[in-house]
Amino acid sequence: MNRDTAEPDTATLPGPNAERWIEFHSEHAAPSEYSHEFVWDVTAEADGPFVTDVDGNVLLDFTCHIGAAPLGYNNEKILSKLREFDLVEPMKIAGQDMYFGAGPDPETAEFPGASHLMNKLTDVSSQYGMDTVFLSNSGAEAIENAMKITHDHKPVAKYGYAFEKSFHGRTLGTLSLTKSKEVYTRHYPEIAGVKTVPFCEDAGCSAGTCDCGFFTGDGSRLRNSLAPEGGHVNPDEVAFAILEPIQGVGGYRFPSEEFMAEVGDVCDTYDIPLVVDEIQSGVGRTGEMWAADHYPIEPDVIASAKGLRVGATISKSDIFPSEKNRLGSTFGGGDLLASMQGALTLDAIDEYDLLDNATERGRQAKELLRDDAPDHVVDVRGKGLMLAVEFDTPERRNAVVEAALKRGLLTLGCGKKTIRLLPPLDSTEREIAMGIDIFCDAMDAVATQAVA
Repeated sequence: MNRDTAEPDTATLPGPNAERWIEFHSEHAAPSEYSHEFVWDVTAEADGPFVTDVDGNVLLDFTCHIGAAPLGYNNEKILSKLREFDLVEPMKIAGQDMYFGAGPDPETAEFPGASHLMNKLTDVSSQYGMDTVFLSNSGAEAIENAMKITHDHKPVAKYGYAFEKSFHGRTLGTLSLTKSKEVYTRHYPEIAGVKTVPFCEDAGCSAGTCDCGFFTGDGSRLRNSLAPEGGHVNPDEVAFAILEPIQGVGGYRFPSEEFMAEVGDVCDTYDIPLVVDEIQSGVGRTGEMWAADHYPIEPDVIASAKGLRVGATISKSDIFPSEKNRLGSTFGGGDLLASMQGALTLDAIDEYDLLDNATERGRQAKELLRDDAPDHVVDVRGKGLMLAVEFDTPERRNAVVEAALKRGLLTLGCGKKTIRLLPPLDSTEREIAMGIDIFCDAMDAVATQAVA
């Protein structure tokens, strides 16, 4: 497949082979979220945003596996270096309890490992004074460890703050912080002490124009809940405040500068550790390494995963426990290939100026979408290549997802009536123009439908 000339080419979706694979998979798999009846053929051609399914359909993927494949499929920026690495056994070791290297010393190592990845992560987080990393397997584990280290840092703490419509993971701990769909949390026990405050709904709002409920006439819900401001919560007993700088599952909600400044000021004033969940928004997705870099905040802990290929909790050494065995994870950081992929992804972002590319291609996508959006589009928003199109109804949104799929474009819903677009960070001008053209055609196709 030649990425420079490839185009979507679809017949029936799902095709007969896909239906057989889906039936086979469903025999023993627990029900989960499958956004499309699209079955990637891992043995077929794919390159960047272009991918082939098991029926030979070629699709343009603007989901990047919900951001977990930041450079799309079979990208030479990664593969060309991975080809030089001879696979070894075991590929996964007890990474927190055993060291591993590649050759006599780190400086001359032919391939990067977990230690190199941690070094690179502190480099891209040095603007916040972060110098310590704990690697794990997933985003949920990264958040769990953020909760643990902040509680350890403030041992008298018994509270934490989360924000409405947040999504932080599916473990029992992270579900206690997740405030979006009821299906995620129903009947599951919660960690005590988690307070919920509104998340800004309007990127352009101020304290005077806010109607989301966060700002009040004399401060904010967060500030006013604290005892020195008239509330009942002692700030010394608050382990953390956690937010997604840009909410993902909650609907790609981009907060205002004033909202973020207020959260940052409250946390600074009362020495409350601020945890930012960068699992979907981080690793260059927004045109900055971390979405927090766009806003007037100073996070104390960054939780990353997805595009990083592993989970990572990043902070300052004085926030992490100094006691050995206080943190642990048998396989955390022990996936040799994933650690290498994470390090090579960070290398590619730097080597190919992908932060600038994400910014420019995101600007292109938003201009095209705003120029051609039909009347039933409520909003087009985004930073970098973390893009969202909001519709008038959930039904219309769902119809556009289906219409786009039939035309060979993979997209994903989020929130109640929003579609998110996550093209690869190295998307070209041609690929963005092609994908947005297909998307606009799909929007036009459902414009005349009577969607309640």
